[in-house]
Amino acid sequence: MATRDESQEIVMETEAQEAEPSCDDAERDDSEQASQADGGDAPTQDSSISNGDNADGKRAETVELKIIWNKIKYDLKIPVDSTGAKLKEEIHSLTGLPPAMQKVMYKGLLPEEKTLREIRVTNGAKIMVVGSTLNDVLSVSAAKEVIQQEVKAEENKKEPLCSQKQHRKVLDKGKPDDIMPAVKGTKERLPTVPLSGMFNKSGGKVRLTFKLEQDQLWIGTKERTEKVPMGSIKNVVTEPIEGHEDYHMMAFQLGPTEASQYWVYWVPAQFVDAIKDTVLGKWQYF
Repeated sequence: MATRDESQEIVMETEAQEAEPSCDDAERDDSEQASQADGGDAPTQDSSISNGDNADGKRAETVELKIIWNKIKYDLKIPVDSTGAKLKEEIHSLTGLPPAMQKVMYKGLLPEEKTLREIRVTNGAKIMVVGSTLNDVLSVSAAKEVIQQEVKAEENKKEPLCSQKQHRKVLDKGKPDDIMPAVKGTKERLPTVPLSGMFNKSGGKVRLTFKLEQDQLWIGTKERTEKVPMGSIKNVVTEPIEGHEDYHMMAFQLGPTEASQYWVYWVPAQFVDAIKDTVLGKWQYF
C-alpha cells in the first residue's frame, strides 16, 4: 500500500504535467497568431477604381466607363490594365463598329499600346468614339454609285453637240472646199504643216499650228494668231459630225469653265487622238 507521501508526489506530478502546454498546442498557437497578423486590414484602394475577378480568380481592378458613339451612350466595365486595343474590341462588341474604323478619344487620341491605367482613365470617364460601321460605308458607296449612274444616264440623254443650235449654224454651211482630206478609222501623227481649211464658231476659216518646241498651240484666223501655251488648255472635247463621221468638231477649253471653249469644225478624224494627246501632255510627237 502506498504511503501518504507517495500519494502526494503522484498528485503533484500529475498537476505539473497538466500545467505544461504540449508542443502541438504551442505550434497551433503560433500558427493562429501568424494568421491573425496576415489577416490585418488590407490597403485602401483608389476610390476611382472598383474590383472584379480575373481569369485566375484573383481580384482585378476595373473602371466603369461611358462610351459615347453616334450620340448613344454605352456603359462599360473593363479592367484598368486593359490596353487601348482591348478597349476597341469591347467597343466593337457594344456598337458593332470594327476596331480598324474606330477613332477613340480620351484627352486626345487614345493610344492602342498603352493601358487605361497608364493614361490615367478614372471611374466614370467619358470615352468619345468616332467612326462608321461597314454597313454605313457600303451604303454611302452604293449611294455614290447610284448618283454616278444617274449623272451618266442624264449625260447620255443630252442632245448631241452637232444637233445643238449653236453648232448647227456652222455645220449647215457644209464641208469647206479646201479642207484637208480625212481618213476614218485610222490614227496618224500630227502633220508637219498646219491643219487648215476648218471653220471656227463664227464661221470664219481657222488653222491650227502645233509648235512643239515652244509647247504652244497657234490658233490662226484671217484677223490674228493666238499663241496659246498647251499647259493652259484645260480640256479637249471632240465629237464626230453626224453624216460626216470622218470629220470631228473639237473644242479647246482655254479657261476654267466651258464658256471659254474655242470651237473648231471639220477636223480630220485621223488627227483627233494625236491632237488630244499632244495638247493634254500624254506624249509629244517630235
